[in-house]
Amino acid sequence: MAEKMSWTVSDAVDHKGFPADRSRTGGWVPAALILGIEICERLSTMGIAVNLVTYLVGTMHLPSAASANIVTDFMGTAFLLCLLGGFLADSFLGRYKTIAIFAIIQTLGTGMLAMTTKLPQLRPPPCHGSVCKQANGFQMGILYLALYIIALGTGGLKSSVSGFGTDQFDEKDEKEKAQMAYFFNRFFFFISLGTLMAVTVLVYIQDEVGRSWAYGICSVSMIMAILIFFSGTKRYRYKKSLGSPIVHISQVIVASIKKRSMDLPFNVGLLFEDSPEASRIDHTDQFHCLDKAAIVAEGDFEKNEPNPWKLCSVTRVEEVKMMIRLLPIWATTIIFWTTYAQMITFSVEQATTMERSIGSFQIPAGSLTVFFVSAILITLAVYDRLIMPLWKKWKGKPGFTNLQRVAIGLVLSTLGMAAAAVVERKRLSVAKSVNGNRSTTLPISVFLLIPQFFLVGSGEAFIYTGQLDFFITQSPKGMKTMSTGLFLTTLSLGFFVSSFLVSIVKQVTGSNGGEGWLADNINRGRLDCFYGLLAILSAINFAVFLVCAVWYKSQKPKPEMQMKTLGNGSAARESV
Repeated sequence: MAEKMSWTVSDAVDHKGFPADRSRTGGWVPAALILGIEICERLSTMGIAVNLVTYLVGTMHLPSAASANIVTDFMGTAFLLCLLGGFLADSFLGRYKTIAIFAIIQTLGTGMLAMTTKLPQLRPPPCHGSVCKQANGFQMGILYLALYIIALGTGGLKSSVSGFGTDQFDEKDEKEKAQMAYFFNRFFFFISLGTLMAVTVLVYIQDEVGRSWAYGICSVSMIMAILIFFSGTKRYRYKKSLGSPIVHISQVIVASIKKRSMDLPFNVGLLFEDSPEASRIDHTDQFHCLDKAAIVAEGDFEKNEPNPWKLCSVTRVEEVKMMIRLLPIWATTIIFWTTYAQMITFSVEQATTMERSIGSFQIPAGSLTVFFVSAILITLAVYDRLIMPLWKKWKGKPGFTNLQRVAIGLVLSTLGMAAAAVVERKRLSVAKSVNGNRSTTLPISVFLLIPQFFLVGSGEAFIYTGQLDFFITQSPKGMKTMSTGLFLTTLSLGFFVSSFLVSIVKQVTGSNGGEGWLADNINRGRLDCFYGLLAILSAINFAVFLVCAVWYKSQKPKPEMQMKTLGNGSAARESV
C-alpha cells in the first residue's frame, strides 16, 4: 500500500476524481499547455490597451482625456474582475473550469472587437478637413460591450492560470519542487514574450494592415490556445478548493458585529480555538473588536459544531487581522499604477505627434511601450545578477526587503513623472513655435520619451516584485489567493484613480471657456502640468508610505510556511 501511495499525489485528483497518478498526470507537458492560454491573453489584452487610445482619438474622434479614461477604465475593470474570477474558482468552479469558461468569453470579446473595427457602420465617417464627427451612442455602446467582455475574460483568466500551472507540480516531492522553480521562470518569460509581441508585431499590424486583422489574430490564437488547453484534460492534476477566503473574512466580521456588546474575557486563553496545533496563530493585541468573534456564547454551537457565522477561532480572527495590517501598504501603492496608466494613454498620444521615423520605417506610436517592457526585463536582470550578489556580500542579505523594493519603485515612478513633465514642456514649446495641430508631426524626436518609459518601467520591476513578496509572505497561509487578488486590486484602483484625476483636472482647469490642461488637442493643453501634479502626488504618497512602513509590524512565518510561500509568490507573478 505504501508503494502504491508513493505513485500518487496526496492533495490532487485526476479528471475522474481519483487520486492523481504521479506518472500519468502533472509535470512539464500539462504546465506547458496551460502557458499557451496566458501568452494569448497577454497578446490580446496588452495589444488592445497600448494602442486603443490612438483608435479612439483618430478613428472614433473622441477627445484625448475621454479616450484616456476609456482605456484606464477598461484595464481597471479587467484587474478588478480578478477578484470575481478568484472567488468563483475557489468557491464553485475550480481553476480548470474557470480558465475554460473565461478563455471562451475573452475569445468572444476579441472576435466582437474585430467586427466592430471592421464594419464602417460602427465608426464615424472620416474627418473632412478640421471637421470631425464623434462616434454616436450606438457605435460607442458596441465598442464598450466588446471591451468589457474582454475585461471579464481577462479577469477570470488572470485569477487562475498561474495557480493551475503550479497545481501540476507536487511541492512535497523534491524533484517536482525543483521543476516548479523552472516553471515560474518560464511562466514570467512567456508573459513578457506575449507583451513584447503585443507592443511590436500586433501594434504594427493594427496601424499598417488593419485593426480588424490584428484583433482577428488575437481571437484565432485564443481558439487555438483553448483547444490545446482542452487536449491536456486527462493529463492535468486538480486540487480541491478549501473555500473562499472572502467568506472566512465575512464570517469573522459578522460574528464580531453580533457580539459587539459583549465584554472580552480577562484571560485570552478563554477565547475559542479549535484549529490544529501546528497551524495556530498566536493572539495579538491589535483590533480587539474582532476578538469578540471568538467569545463563546449560548447558541454558538449547532449539532456540536460551531456555527462559523456566530463563533470563529482565534486563528481565524488573527488571519483577518493579518489581512487588515496589509491595507496601509496596499493603499500607498495604488498611486504607482496611476502613473503607470499614463504610459499607455497620454504617453502614447504624445508619441503620435512626434517624429517617429527611422529611415523609411515609421515606428507605431503604441510600440514605444517596448522601452517600458525592456526596462522591466533589464532591471530584473541587473537586480538578480548584480545587485543581489553585491548586497549579499555587503549586508549579508539576499537583496532588498520587500518594502525597500516598493520604496525604490515609488521613487523611480516619481522621477519618471518629473521627467515626463520636462519632456512635455519641451514638446509643447515646439508645437507652439510651429503652430501644430493634432495631425501635424512635430519636428521633435519621439525618443525623448524614453526616460519616462524607462524610469516608470524600472519602478514597476521593483514595486511589482516587492508588492508580490509582501502580500504573499505577510498574509495567512490559507489566504494566499486572496492576498494575490488584493495585490491585483492596486492595479485596478490605480487605473480608476487615473480616470478620476483626469475628469477632475479636465473639469477644474477647463472652466471659464478655456481648454485647460487636458485639451481635446494635446498640443493646445498643458499635459506637462498634469504630469507635474502626478509627480507631486507621488512624492506625498511616498512620504505617507514611509510612515506606514515604519508602523507595520512584520509577521514572522514559520520556516515551512516560508518554503511554501516562495512557490506561491512566483505563481502570482503574472501582472501587467
